[in-house]
Amino acid sequence: MLVVLGAMVALAIGILHPGYAGDAKLPKEISWSTYESGSSAYAQSIGIGALLKKKYGTELGIVPASGEIGRQTPLKTGQSQLCACGIGAYFAQEGVLMFATKAWGPQRVLNLFNNIGTNGQQLAVSETSGIRKPEDLKGKRVTFVRGSPTLNQNTEAMLAFAGLTWNDVQKIEVSGWGKSIQAVINGEADAAWGNTAASYYVKLINSPQGLFLPPLPHSDEAGWKRALERAPWWSKSMIKTVAPGYRHAVPYEGNNYPYPIIVAAADTPNDLAYGLTRAVMENYADLKDDAPGMDGYRLAVQNLKWVLPYHAGAIRYFKEKGLWKAEHDVHNAELVKRQNVLAEAWNEMQAKSVPDDKFAEEWLKLRAAALTKANLPVIFQ
Repeated sequence: MLVVLGAMVALAIGILHPGYAGDAKLPKEISWSTYESGSSAYAQSIGIGALLKKKYGTELGIVPASGEIGRQTPLKTGQSQLCACGIGAYFAQEGVLMFATKAWGPQRVLNLFNNIGTNGQQLAVSETSGIRKPEDLKGKRVTFVRGSPTLNQNTEAMLAFAGLTWNDVQKIEVSGWGKSIQAVINGEADAAWGNTAASYYVKLINSPQGLFLPPLPHSDEAGWKRALERAPWWSKSMIKTVAPGYRHAVPYEGNNYPYPIIVAAADTPNDLAYGLTRAVMENYADLKDDAPGMDGYRLAVQNLKWVLPYHAGAIRYFKEKGLWKAEHDVHNAELVKRQNVLAEAWNEMQAKSVPDDKFAEEWLKLRAAALTKANLPVIFQ
């Protein structure tokens, strides 16, 4: 389903025309995929669409989809060139988890800009559990969400921060994120992964269990090294935004990563990438109050040395603003090299005859060998 802001919009990228705000040029019609209606990414897409219509006369078509595969499919098929995605965009680049199939494999996705807010991402624990620091998770009941590798990979990273694995905790399997939090509320689990500002946490705060968000001290270099080996998309962040009614000290040292992540297909025109990046970054003042959680679209908080390579059009804008330095070129080149190595490994994999039930296992072996040979971290074994 395509949701259109304004007049009817074609799914294809239109002919570029001068916008009537500054020098940014945008197509008359663009589209991007994102999360389903009701998500913060969808609400923020509506806000960005309204800005583009008002300032540039550009119609933004929103293609809502459930699941990481659903959001990446429009980029793969050419229905859309853009996506307001989650961390699944990184999994798509890596060709792992839900993308470790014959139909997918590694995808060339390029970053434009991101929403890097003041919330955090971490394990939330019950006050009654006695957990006050990551090391206290040992022996505790930690939720494992079936069918949600993103949540579980992040949980593994926080366990790794404390020098722990799933073998050091009691794994409580649940069938969805909401049920993971409900398990803590019901006293059936001690910890569950989530966004520190999640509205669902209000129920936990008001329950007999209560809510505590253990800090991840930024001075713990060994802990951060272990966590980043499992989840390189993590970033040190001062957590300032939490669920209403939280009773403990804020701000505190923790982790965050962007949401949504604005990515483009590799063949996205430079003018589009530049124009969209400029339009959003330069109009932050008009954008920030259009939907909850839009404080992270500020130019000053963009992380230019992250896990996805930036599009040349976006790089052009960041260079104009004096933010893109030689060190960013070096980092970006390494990320492009990684995508090239993965693409070559995938070509080799496609030439093999492997049964479907063995495909992911064989692909991960071949992938690991290729990355190791190129002196690049494997991350996903």
